[in-house]
Order: sequence, then C-alpha cells, then structure tokens
Amino acid sequence: MTAINLFLAGDQGGKTPHQVGADAFLMFKMRAFTCDQLNLFPFLFPSADISWDQLPDEVVLRIFFCLPLQDLVRISVVCKRWQRLAFDESLWHSVDLEGMTHTALALQQVLRTGIRRLRCPRSFVEELHLTGRGSLQVVQMDLSSSIIPTLALEDIICRCRLLECLSLEGLQLSDTIISCLAKNTRLQELNLSGCSAFSAPVLTRMLKSCSRIQQLNLSWCTFDNNHIKSVVDNLSSSVTHLNLSGYRESLTLNDVKVLVEKCRQIKTLDLSDSTLLTADCLPVLSQLKHLLHLSLSRCYHIHLAALTDVGIMFPVLSQLDVFGLVQDSQLPSLKREMPHVSINSRPFSSIARPTPASRFVGFTSDRTMWNKKCRLRFGL
Repeated sequence: MTAINLFLAGDQGGKTPHQVGADAFLMFKMRAFTCDQLNLFPFLFPSADISWDQLPDEVVLRIFFCLPLQDLVRISVVCKRWQRLAFDESLWHSVDLEGMTHTALALQQVLRTGIRRLRCPRSFVEELHLTGRGSLQVVQMDLSSSIIPTLALEDIICRCRLLECLSLEGLQLSDTIISCLAKNTRLQELNLSGCSAFSAPVLTRMLKSCSRIQQLNLSWCTFDNNHIKSVVDNLSSSVTHLNLSGYRESLTLNDVKVLVEKCRQIKTLDLSDSTLLTADCLPVLSQLKHLLHLSLSRCYHIHLAALTDVGIMFPVLSQLDVFGLVQDSQLPSLKREMPHVSINSRPFSSIARPTPASRFVGFTSDRTMWNKKCRLRFGL
C-alpha cells in the first residue's frame, strides 16, 4: 500500500477492496450516481456479461473519474492495473488536501501524479522526499499558512517552471526559493504576504525575470529599506494589483513616486500602515488614471482634511479604505463628499490571495482557489 493509501484509505464496511471484490466495490459506489451518470456505463450490468478485465483503459478511467478522492485511493489497492489507472495523470488534475493532519506522505504521492492545481493551505508537512529530478507540472498552488521545512519547500519550488498563480503566505522562505521562482516566467499572481528570510538582491532578480506578474502581494514581509527599493525599482509595468502595506518606517514618498512612474496601469493599490506617508502622496497617486481601489488605512500622517478632495483627485475611484484615519462620527460627512466611492468596505485585502480573506474559513465557498474548486478533495 502506498503512502497516500495509509493516510486516505478508509473502511468499506469493515472490508478491504480485496475482500469485497472489484465488481462489488464499484457497484456499491454506483448506487450514489445519478441516472444520467449510470446511462454512461451500460456495460456495468449483468446482461452484457462483460468482465472488468475486458474493459479498455479509457473506459475504466472514465468510471474512475466519477469517484471522490478517498474512493479513488481505495480502489488503487485492488490490483496493479487499477493502481496504475487510479493514479493516472488525467484524474489528478486538481487536488485539495486541506484538512489533513499529516500531509507529507500524501503530498509526495500527489506531486508524482502530474497535478496541475494543488490546494494545501494550513497544512503540516513534517518532511518531504521527492525522488528523481523531474520537474513538476503545477500551474496553481496554495501553501498559505502551512508549517513546512524550508528545505522541503525548496524541493517543491525548485522543480516548478510553469507556475502562474502561487501563494506562500506566512512561510519562511530562502534565497534559493526566490531564485527558483524567477524561473517561473509565466507567473501572473504571487502572494508572499508575511514571508521572511530572503535578501533584496535575489528579490530584484525575481521581479525582473517574472515580468508578467499582474497581482503581487508583498505586505508585511521582513523587509528593510533595501527590499522596498528593490520592489519599486523593478516592478513590471504589467502590475495592476499591488499590496505593499505594513512598511511603517520603510516606504517613503520618493518610493511612491518611483512606483507610480513605473506602474501606470495599477487598479488596486494597498499602502496601509505606511506611517511615513503624508498628504503629499495624494497628488502623486492621482496620476494613476486607472486606480479603482486605494487603501491608506493607518497612514496616520494623512489627515481627514486631505481626504475630502480625494473624490475630485481620483475621478474613477470606487473604493477607499482609510481605517484608523476617520472616526465613525466623521464617516457620514466624508461619504457625502464622495457619493460614488465606497469607503471602508474592505477590511481585508484580496490581492493575489487564492481565497479572499473576507470569506469565513470552513464554509464550502471557502474551498476555492483562484475562483475554482479542485476536483479531488480530501474530506474529513
């Protein structure tokens, strides 16, 4: 039995698939199918008198495609043929492993299947042993807020070349990881919020290489002035959504000027908790003609009087977050000044996040990744 079997294989009425038999096991699962689904498999019924061994691989794969993750793993122990088909690449396009208490061995098996979309947030990965030197086919991956050794994370990221969307929020990284990210030139959305342990020079190289990034979240990283300079100097003009919040003593007006000059297409910008910024930044930001959503929460040197002109300075702005700058009693007056702008409606940023932070964790809708659910999902 493979490693993933040990973690995912459940009990079938107290019997293993070997005991109940392949035909009985699949017929048991067919009871849950709809009539339309059953009509796809007329050969399952005794009138045809066809053995499972006589069915071509394509037909068996189509049947296996209807099974949930746990059952797909259970049938893999029936025989060698079924093990090969149960882990066929076509069945493992997207997998959600959230909820597993020990993820490492299952993750190893899943990564071997040629998976394209992997959702595994808030997981605990003790250690990882990927064999061979082959590259991974992952296009979208969410490992946010996981506990994973840096060396194990390096082993995963350094095998990736096709990443388009990636979230490593809250993880301790390394220069090696950021260097390997630079090889994923197709990256469009990258969330490194709250990450640490990588240098400014390697960040520069990554940003120069990944010139297709549209959504970038670098909020609350362990950055110094050199990191901030690396970001604003090397951002691609393709960036449309940017979160640089949390840099109280690092982000300056000059940085904002460089940012605006390089990234004219920005639609959503979060500079919250940048306490060095004053009202002088507003005329600079007003040069962003496509800006729809601006967050300046807790930028305490921007006073209320300066905000009253925002509606005029930003004619297309539709959302403004200024938490901490405006008291509840002052909010109605500010809203009258800007009737077309929604004020303080988004306490959490969704920039480059696979699942918007405003959703309630644990709800069914929370288990999406970049607006799509994974086909195979681990269920408790």
